[in-house]
Formats: sequence, C-alpha cells, structure tokens
Amino acid sequence: MTDPAVTALATPSRTKAPLFRKVMIANRGEIVCRIARTLRQLSIPSLAIFHDAEAGAAHTRVTDEAVEIQGETPVAAHLDARQIIVAAVKAGADAIHPGYGFLSENAAFARAVAEAGLTFIGPDADVIALMGDKISARAFAERHGAPVAPSAVSEGHIDAFIAAAAGIGFPLLIKAAAGGGGKGMKIVRSQEELADAARSAASEALRYFADGRIYAELYVERPRHIEVQVLGDGQGEAVHLFERECSVQRRFQKIIEEAPAPNLPRETRERMLDSAVRLTRAARYRNAGTIEFILAPDGRFFFLEMNTRLQVEHPVTEMITGVDLVRAQVEIAAGQGLPFRQSEIAPRGVAIECRICAEDPERDFLPEIGVVRYLAKPEAPYLRFENALDAHQKVTADFDSMLAKLVAHSETRDAAIGRSIAALRELVIVGVRTNTEYLARVLAHPAFRAGDLHTGFLAEHAQELKSIPPDERTRDHVLIAAALGLRDFREVAFGAPEPHATIGRWRN
Repeated sequence: MTDPAVTALATPSRTKAPLFRKVMIANRGEIVCRIARTLRQLSIPSLAIFHDAEAGAAHTRVTDEAVEIQGETPVAAHLDARQIIVAAVKAGADAIHPGYGFLSENAAFARAVAEAGLTFIGPDADVIALMGDKISARAFAERHGAPVAPSAVSEGHIDAFIAAAAGIGFPLLIKAAAGGGGKGMKIVRSQEELADAARSAASEALRYFADGRIYAELYVERPRHIEVQVLGDGQGEAVHLFERECSVQRRFQKIIEEAPAPNLPRETRERMLDSAVRLTRAARYRNAGTIEFILAPDGRFFFLEMNTRLQVEHPVTEMITGVDLVRAQVEIAAGQGLPFRQSEIAPRGVAIECRICAEDPERDFLPEIGVVRYLAKPEAPYLRFENALDAHQKVTADFDSMLAKLVAHSETRDAAIGRSIAALRELVIVGVRTNTEYLARVLAHPAFRAGDLHTGFLAEHAQELKSIPPDERTRDHVLIAAALGLRDFREVAFGAPEPHATIGRWRN
C-alpha cells in the first residue's frame, strides 16, 4: 500500500499561467535529482551543470540536458555566476533554480539572472540581501514584532563592540553578520574570553565571507532550533507549512531533522507560526523560505535568521503535508501565486530525515574519501532516499560530505523512529565510511525517543553514542555471511583483477 504523504507529491499542476520552456538547475548531486523529478512531472525540460570532475555523475543523467562548466576547482565552477547564466541562455533556458548552497542565497546572482531576462526560482534579490545580512534581518524582525534576543552589533571598532557585548551579560554567542554554517561563530562564557573570541570571529568572518562585521547576542543554554517553512507570493500574502525540529547538530550542522517538532506546546507553536507568517508578509517575500527560531527551556523563543531558499530538510515537510515544495516554487515563480490557502494545509503523521555523510563519527566527524564499491538502497512506500549515488563513484574532498538523505514517515513518532532505524540498517555503502550506524544510535537513544532535544544533544550524550567495536569472532561471522549471501560483495571482495580476469577460469 502506498503512503498518501508520498503520493500526494504527484498531484497535477494547476494551469493558471504558462510555466517555463526549460529550467537550469544550478547545483549538483541529490538536490538536482530531486528538482528534476518535479520538473519532469510538470513536463518542463531540465538542464544540469557539471565540472569535468563530475562528468557522467547521476545528476547529469536524470536531467534532459547537461552542460559542462569550467573552473580551477569544481566548487569554483559552481560559484561562477556569469558562466552559469551564459550557459543557461545559450541552452535556451528561461529560468534557473539554484537548489541550496552555492549561489542559492547570493543576491548578486539573483539580480544577474533577472537582468539576463531569466526567472530566478527564489525570492527577489533585494529580499535575499535584506535577510541574508544577519544584522539587517534582526533589525527587520524586531521592527515587525518578532522576539529578538538582546544583542550588540560591531560598527567597525572592535573595542567598542567588546564593551557593548559585555553589557549584555554572559553567556554570549558571537556570529558573522554575513555568515552561516557555523563559520565565525563563538560561544563566550566569561569576560576573560570575550576579547579573543570577538577578534577571532571577526577574522573568520572576513576570511570566509569577505565581511568582517560581527554581532553578539545572549546565548540560550540548551536551546532548541525550530524552523518554520513559509511560502510567499511577493505581494504580501504568505502561508506556513508548520515547523521542523532541527536541534540535533554537530558543529552547528544539522544531521537529523523532523516534523512536526516533538513536545512543543500548542500555544508556543501557534505563536511561532504566526510570527513567521507576519515576517514573510512584511518582507513581501516571494517563493519558499524558512524562518528560524531559538527556543529556550523556559518557553521563550527568539528570531534567529531567515533562509531565503529551499532547505536541505524540506522533504520532512513534504512528507507530513503532501505538498511538493519544488512544484510550489516553480508555480510561484511563474506568476501563479500561492498554490493553496492556509486552511487547506494540515499535517499528518511524523517524518524524520537523516543526513548520510561520508565522515567518521569516532574521529570527531572527520570527512572521509574513497570509492563506493557496493551500494544497497532501502526501499519502502513510506521512505524517501534522496541521493545521487552510484556504485564505483568516487567520494572526494571537493564538496560537502553529505552523500544522501534518508526520510521516513509514519503515523506516530515512535513508528517513524523505528522505520528510520530499520532503513539505516538496510542501507549499505561499502568503500567509504559513513555515519549511518551513528545516526541509528542517536535515534535509538532514550533521550531522543523522549523528545528531550537541544542543540548540545550530541555533545551531552557523546560517551553513550560511541560505537562498541565488534570482537573478532563477530566481525568474521559478519564478513562470512556477506561473502556467502551477497553476490555483489563477493565480486568486490574476491573478483579477479586484470589481467587474470581476461583469461577465463584457468590459473597457472
């Protein structure tokens, strides 16, 4: 039986206005595969881009066309806005979907896309600039009634900033004004740490974002990270698609997300959702975005930032609402307005997303490289395995360590956790170390099952989440079982190398 939360994604598109003749997806990997799937359902041709290092990659095969882009490194190529726009125009595309990461929140790119006569499937450049700058975004949120934590802003003189920050009290969180991803972020717990932390944060901000401005705000101990998915029509109308829990993080990077947030009081949820929609309307925001909040243990919540793009974790919202967010993005960008009224959206069940990363949790999540020698993907009506993986694929240090996303849906949170753990254990990636076993341990932890979550969850339970190495007898039994039971494993483990394989069964 097919899960309704999954099949709802395939509902027919409205035809109020023409859509696009061809859409370039200016990204790579699993998000290109995800966006291409929706474009195919809408009968819109898709165009992928790739660097030479990605030639033949899965994301170039699922689109109708693919065009090579040049660069000293693969990342440099994917950040070359001018080259990407020229390639889109030359290929006959009339719209660009940026996915997430790379140029997705780059106001200059969005503006250049529009100036080239193409449609940017995302918000207007001015709104990206407003909300992408953490200082201006906080000021905007405060003007429009959103709760904002006490803060101090650097105005170019570091000593004045240090004095103002000390006046807030401790602990403090220092952030880069133009940043994200944990870069330039410092937790400061005393006056003695403040000066060094501020100077270090400003230096990192300048290095990573070419903008040395920083700000400090009151740091909430054991906070939860809650975000609200919103859609806006650019004319002042907006809706929310409920909230996501994003508190399970390592080094400020999310690894498990779920919707809806567990143990969230109804009144708090309603105030968060209302605050998010009011901010979206005030910004005259167009397309999909996310309003992020920090939730304190005492129930207070504060505006954190707005992400002006599709989020990595958008599938959990799709799973509980049945809404295809990429379809909504395309329709809004094509001028069709919001696809539904607020009263028409209702959540059903619970969805959990696990980010599968090439990393070693036993060595402080150090990124791993290698070659995927064998791949077995879990399949079930209630699962989505968002990926662009191939057997024999090289995993390099050129890109982020995330390889795929495993999303499970069920009627209850306990059942969704169980389905997620089972699917993680069905997933087999041989050749490069991943965090799948670690994710299963996190999901199985009693505190996670109880919904006792906060952004320090992994650090707090670090000892309990460590793996227990199998004894030699158990390891040998597992390898023997794999060798006997899996043909692909046998071929990888015992296949004859060249040139012997070319001379048949005879051996000298």
